Amino acid sequence: MNPTKLSLIDAEELARRLPMPQAIAAVDHALRAGLDPETDIPRTVLDVQAGQLLLMPGTSSSYIGVKIAAVVPDNPARGLPRIVASYLLMDAATLCPIALIDGSALTLLRTPAVSAVAVDHLAAADAERLIVFGAGPQAWGHVEAIRAVRPITSVGVVARRPEQAAELVERCRSTGLPAEAVPPQAVATADVVACCTTARTPLFPSAAVADHAVVVAMGAHEPTAREVDDALVARATVVVEARSAALREAGDLLIPLRSGTIDTGVIAGNLSELVRGAVDIAPGRPKLFKGTGMAWQDLVVAAAAVEKFP
Repeated sequence: MNPTKLSLIDAEELARRLPMPQAIAAVDHALRAGLDPETDIPRTVLDVQAGQLLLMPGTSSSYIGVKIAAVVPDNPARGLPRIVASYLLMDAATLCPIALIDGSALTLLRTPAVSAVAVDHLAAADAERLIVFGAGPQAWGHVEAIRAVRPITSVGVVARRPEQAAELVERCRSTGLPAEAVPPQAVATADVVACCTTARTPLFPSAAVADHAVVVAMGAHEPTAREVDDALVARATVVVEARSAALREAGDLLIPLRSGTIDTGVIAGNLSELVRGAVDIAPGRPKLFKGTGMAWQDLVVAAAAVEKFP
């Protein structure tokens, strides 16, 4: 690698270099090798007129990287992405730039990859029915990622806008995966539920979730927003990316913590502990993986893309 040469990696090039299964493998490998999510550098959130600016730096022995992401709620009405981002990867020894990566594409790769690692360690080996809440790019990314780790045979799509649900259904079908638009109550049929929305209140009646099911909630990183209710958090075996991040940003946990419905002991483990087999998975209870997005994930996947992770 030549740290004096800057590579420009757009969305198409990122997909060519690092298909989803390889991104999942990169995350799993980093955690097995000893990466500690609890030491991650907290993101800086700056409120600006158009929305929020997020700064997410990360470091390793070989690389330093930073993602600059903007969350712009009005962008979809303009025909633009709600989240726009850039990622700069640098050589750790010289701090010379190595790659400038489409940060939005990186987020759309690393977030489902992280969820898939959790699903791979939590879901039954024969999990085949996936219910997805949301119909945007992250929803499709989670279909692709979860399909890479489990034998998914059907997808149910729950979305506020029928036309968006129809688009995701058609995209699934175009890959040979049976799919249909379904109501929220369809969680009762799910082996895996992926919540990929901008919702601020619970998406579905958690009492309907089967005892064997895995729920992934990754749409919110704000203390006042959530996708699942108090009852599911209290009932489930809860795994988070990192306790530090969850107790700082995850409204799905912080809201019931503030109300006294749960205490911090509800967290059974973090993602590193899960991958290493150090989480006690209680039988007869659903599993909940709560993600907020962390800088180490961007760094791991960006580095793998640069190195063309095998």
